[in-house]
Formats: sequence, C-alpha cells, structure tokens
Amino acid sequence: MRLDKYLAEAAQCTRSESRELIRKGRVSVNGAVCRRPEQQVSEMDSIALDGKSRPRQAFVYIMLNKPAGVVSASADKRDTTVVDLVHSAYPRRELFPAGRLDKTSTGFVLITDDGAFAHDILAPRHHVPKTYRVTIDTPLTREMAEGFARGVVLADRVQLAPAEVSPLTADGRTVRVVLHQGVYHQIKRMFGVYGAGVDQLHREAIGSVWLDQDLAPGQWRELTEAEVAAIAGR
Repeated sequence: MRLDKYLAEAAQCTRSESRELIRKGRVSVNGAVCRRPEQQVSEMDSIALDGKSRPRQAFVYIMLNKPAGVVSASADKRDTTVVDLVHSAYPRRELFPAGRLDKTSTGFVLITDDGAFAHDILAPRHHVPKTYRVTIDTPLTREMAEGFARGVVLADRVQLAPAEVSPLTADGRTVRVVLHQGVYHQIKRMFGVYGAGVDQLHREAIGSVWLDQDLAPGQWRELTEAEVAAIAGR
C-alpha cells in the first residue's frame, strides 16, 4: 500500500498528517529516509517515525468495561456508544462491538475491527460462552437451576440451549449465569419464565477471558495475543 496510508493506520493519524510527516523527512523505510507519500510499502518493510518502529496492526481487539447508560453500537444519534469511548485512540479504525449488552447492563464488551473474528465467535455452531453476575429480585430456586440446565423454554415457545446458574450470595439473589448462545434479552427472559426480575446484569467473562478488575467503568485496554487466541479457541 502507499506509505501515507500505511503510516496513517500505524500512527493513528489522518492521511494529510501522515503526508506532512513524510515530507518533513521524519519517516524512514528500511533505514532510509523517504519523502514520497506515494512510495509503495508492504508488511515486510521496516517503517519508522522519528527513528521508532511503527508496525501496522492488522486489527485491534479491545476489552471495555461498559458503564450503564452506554449502548453497544458503533454509532447512535441519541446515546453514547461503546465505540465513542475508545474512538479518540483509534480515529482511523472502523470499530464495532462483537456482541452486545443492554443499555442498562455493564461489564465486558469486546470491540474490534476484525469482522471474520467477530463472526466466528458469535456463530451459533461455535458460540463462545459468556459469564454474567446477575442480581434478581427473588431468591434462586431449584426449579430455576434445573430449568436452566435443561434449557429454558421461553414464553414464545423458543427452546434455549442449556445454561448454568449458581448462587453467589447466601440470600440467593446474586447469581452467576453462563450462557452458550446469544438471544435478545436472553437472561431477563429466562428468569421471567420463573417470575423473577433482573435488577442488575454484569458480564464478567467472554470464553475463558475475564474482565480486568483494574478497569473502572468506561476504561479499556487492548487484549493480549494470548487472550485473543483464547477467545477464538485457538
């Protein structure tokens, strides 16, 4: 690709800014200063800005601790989105959430620009399990636990895949739920079958990767290569 395009993506700047950096002699290709924005380069070339290597990431994978009130979308005319929270650090990336959380729910949202990766982890045939901490308005019962394990039949007669639910507190009102599929408002609808309402829902983990406890609501970090591989099942 052109050097100015490569640099814009690697340095997360605009194309005009990258062209200016190149013309000022601040960019080198394989150790030699290059002042031609149109210079063709590849991933095999060593690109440096001010002497520091600038490898281009093919894709980014972000762990965000979603606060309540933020919507799981790339853009929204009324509300702040999860992508809005990270956009300033990735102005040249076309990011989107790989999966969704309700506006009132909190916790781990994975944001990426890798469409194939998102498709793979969300595809029904190998849907990555997700773990939630849920507060309900009535104690967990044996009927609920056994029903979740069998696979809840929703009010509209949709048969869900088996799920796990276990108490986290002595009063049985805070529970951990592990889902193996993704259905709209699934946890609320599952508990609704048993006459229980959901007061709070917090996603703790995607696959074997747990939300970083150092991330306050609204904070984020990039996933490590090992975490990306773990979520993808590699």
